[in-house]
Amino acid sequence: MKREIIRKSRTEDGGEKKTELAERVKESITEELHWTTLGEVTQIIAGNPAPQGKEFFEAGKYPFVRVQDMGRLGNKKTLYDTKDKINDKAVSKLRLFPKGSVLFTKSGASTLLNQRAILPREMYVVSHIAAAIPTSKVISEWLYYWLLTIDFAHYAHATTLPSLPLSKAKLIPIPVLPLSQQKSTIAEIEKQFTRLDAGVAALKRAQANLKRYRAAVLKAACEGRLVPTEADLARKEGRSYETGEQLLARILEERRKKRQGRGKYKEPVGVDTKKLPTLPEGWVWASLDQIGQEGRPILYGIIKPGPHIHDGIPYVRVTEMKDGKIDVVNLKRASKERAAKFSRATLMAGDILISKDGTIGRVAVVPPELAGGNITQHVMRAPIHGSVVRNYVVWAIRSEGCQHWLTGETKGVALRGVNVEDFRRLPIPMPPIAEQNRIVDEVERKLSVVEELCIMVSLNLQRASGLRQAILQIAFKGKLS
Repeated sequence: MKREIIRKSRTEDGGEKKTELAERVKESITEELHWTTLGEVTQIIAGNPAPQGKEFFEAGKYPFVRVQDMGRLGNKKTLYDTKDKINDKAVSKLRLFPKGSVLFTKSGASTLLNQRAILPREMYVVSHIAAAIPTSKVISEWLYYWLLTIDFAHYAHATTLPSLPLSKAKLIPIPVLPLSQQKSTIAEIEKQFTRLDAGVAALKRAQANLKRYRAAVLKAACEGRLVPTEADLARKEGRSYETGEQLLARILEERRKKRQGRGKYKEPVGVDTKKLPTLPEGWVWASLDQIGQEGRPILYGIIKPGPHIHDGIPYVRVTEMKDGKIDVVNLKRASKERAAKFSRATLMAGDILISKDGTIGRVAVVPPELAGGNITQHVMRAPIHGSVVRNYVVWAIRSEGCQHWLTGETKGVALRGVNVEDFRRLPIPMPPIAEQNRIVDEVERKLSVVEELCIMVSLNLQRASGLRQAILQIAFKGKLS
């Protein structure tokens, strides 16, 4: 049998599979386990062309499996239902796939996602998917779990749209045990996977709890509940203090004076407080525009930056704004001529950037090495007045209140976005300056712990993914017990 398989591989695939299967044969560690090919123990069949036209789906009652249905499964092995159903008119010319068929994607980008599924009942399948229908030599679950260990990238044709020829799929090596041992191995795999899934679920709950805690910290910070208020401290210590309202008045007065002799002064956009919550004593609502820098308005940057120019001007896209920082290393660069047309959006160290389209409300601070750079039309630049603690404004914008406000101001359908004027009206809860500093210190202390825990959880989730493959590798060597 082994000689036959190797000879067939040489004929059909230029000798490449001969070496692979020969190596697999050497790995056999028990007399019961032997290696063969997928084509020897299954019937491999491509799916059906998708029916074209609504009339084939009206009053549909037969499940029609598409690639998206497999994508929704995650780590679940059984595909119980499909989004689309086809009717009697559609099925008259289609092949019906039997219960126990093991599906895998074979054409398009999804081929490289290594999606697999078992049919628990008869279903119709689209042509982007193929099925391995087990013979009496293998159990569906055995086949399914083995295919999870196979990366189709090694077999697919490397083109713009990857595809897996079924002739190659038939030559994929597979280990085979007696059916009784297949069943016991499958039971052990599923026992280990159940334990692993419980651990993953616990990690994901921890991840969700950390996200909620982070939001709760920022909410408390912007409602005056995170640290003692300056009003309370001043009262206890019998002293006066500059309130948020006085701070805002001072900032606006400084901006008026700076504008003197340089043309007409335009008052910054104010805040409509009618629907805003009441703030603690000593706080005031201020718009992002009011706490900005005179002469450096809130605006977006380069429209259509053009091709990447190695020695050009770096510009920030939404994709480079991650966790409050800018991924400077991977920035694209526009020509100096193109950037010069948008010189008003030139960046200075400490400027706050906010994503305005698509993923709205991401925030980052411009580092010193990016001074002189620019932004795209999907990012807003918000310079902050020197009398305001910049990092306090960052945390305020990242808080639930500001994020909800931005979401409520979104415009557009194809690409959700917020207008420049809306950003200028963004309400910021402003405490006294000393309180801003205390809030920033406490937020950063608490969230640094959260960040460490998030990293630990993320690493453990990655390890869990590796453990799933490790369990399968051990199982198919007959060592899982």
